[in-house]
Amino acid sequence: MVDHTQFTKTIALEQYGIKNAQVKYQLTPDQLQEETLEKGQGKVASSGALAVNTGEFTGRSPMDRFIVKDSITEDKVWWGNINIPFDADKFQKLYDKVTDYLSNKEVFVRDSFACADEDYKLNIRVINEYPWSNMFAYNMFLRPTEEELKDFTPEWTVVNAPGFMADPEVDGTRQHNFAILDFTRKIALIGGTGYTGEIKKGIFSALNFILPVYKNTLPMHCSANVGKDGDTAIFFGLSGTGKTTLSTDPDRSLIGDDEHGWTAENTVFNFEGGCYAKVINLSGEQEPEIFGAIKKGAILENVIMNDEGEVDFEDTSITQNTRVSYPIHHIENIRVPSTGENPKNIFFLTADAFGVLPPISKLTPAQAAFHFISGYTAKVAGTEAGITEPVPSFSACFGAPFMPLHPTKYAEMLSKKMKDANVNVWLINTGWTGGSYGVGSRIKLKYTRAMISAVLNGDLGLYNYKDYHIHSVFGVAQPRTCPGVPDEVLSPRATWKDDKEYYKTAFKLANAFRENFEKFESYASEEIRRGGPQRYAE
Repeated sequence: MVDHTQFTKTIALEQYGIKNAQVKYQLTPDQLQEETLEKGQGKVASSGALAVNTGEFTGRSPMDRFIVKDSITEDKVWWGNINIPFDADKFQKLYDKVTDYLSNKEVFVRDSFACADEDYKLNIRVINEYPWSNMFAYNMFLRPTEEELKDFTPEWTVVNAPGFMADPEVDGTRQHNFAILDFTRKIALIGGTGYTGEIKKGIFSALNFILPVYKNTLPMHCSANVGKDGDTAIFFGLSGTGKTTLSTDPDRSLIGDDEHGWTAENTVFNFEGGCYAKVINLSGEQEPEIFGAIKKGAILENVIMNDEGEVDFEDTSITQNTRVSYPIHHIENIRVPSTGENPKNIFFLTADAFGVLPPISKLTPAQAAFHFISGYTAKVAGTEAGITEPVPSFSACFGAPFMPLHPTKYAEMLSKKMKDANVNVWLINTGWTGGSYGVGSRIKLKYTRAMISAVLNGDLGLYNYKDYHIHSVFGVAQPRTCPGVPDEVLSPRATWKDDKEYYKTAFKLANAFRENFEKFESYASEEIRRGGPQRYAE
């Protein structure tokens, strides 16, 4: 057993209501890993990465995410089943319970910040019950220098107590776990769940309110990279669509893999200091950069290892949502600082399990706004209980669970920015071809990479009838040829054996788009409404 007190800084937490705690402040990743191992809360993989099990929850719990309804949020937040209101008095009582629970315990505290652009920086203090949660905060948030820590004043506080269980009848929660944002007190309160993603998404949700309301900046659930000529590419997409994979490109510098802001000055900046990648079916051959980032300092979540510490990335016996977090400098080719200028191309990534969307298509501004508000991907069998065939999944702005404002607010900001910056927008299907899930196969990653490279290199040219075909159901423009991709792959219909079945499935998806869009119809302009599919099943 190592005595860390001899080289551990400490601070007082009484101001937060946490009394007599043994505070371990700003520990290094090595120290936090050692603390985790000593407590029996993790193991070391053969790669040197720390492997932990997050317990009961292996993913976020959207129905247990709340926002305190008060004078700041009351008229601005889009209340509903995504942004669920929480009473301010109940929050204070629950907060007092959590801080009482953390009192007289060992706690791990880290000062860090979000937003790589100096003009938008948000100072954050993270208070964790577990050392590996604090190590996650080290990986995912931006790391202050010793100099920056001297005068550090936190603006937001994350209080994270996985071992605390709420009493729903008394505390006002839905069940024993919760993630609650309070914009007046500037606190993200998380309890009853060890899933680390709640920490990063709590601050992301806060920034998704702060930046558009107070800073005229569009927050985006996207990855971004920059080319040698300084052109920035932005990749929107829900979990599992390839956001992290496709932005991690040896020929382009990574800005970030998940959360960014787009400023009025037409610059893009990363909110984070690390990456949080899915590792299901990960291989060094397919994704060498991410595979190589799994080394000492990285944290693997809910993976299965053998006695030698070798990870079986295909084993999903704990969850499909196996993950790794690592500081961004684990990737070799990164942009320092994590900012970019001159966005030229935006990619909307969707894993279409129906297999009917083209693998690449060019969108008009109206179509871009429609697809942004729709935020389509598909759930496939195995991802959730009871799902046996593809189910369309729509998440407005490709990140509805984290968007406190009405989706059209973000869509209007994006539309204006796209027009002002003259950005090209592309819809990329990273899902199925040759049939729906269970019949067809997943589009090859090498083809998707070739399509994105062709866009970034300017090989696909401007839209014209000779080089592009207008899809008869979805109305999008699909290129007829693309370097490195067989022509038949570019036409989803050509990859199916049965034309009639293809159109039947395409109409089914078009109808799902239309039904989903009904709730936005009254807010959307006529132009945006025309950006949807052109034909529907009767």
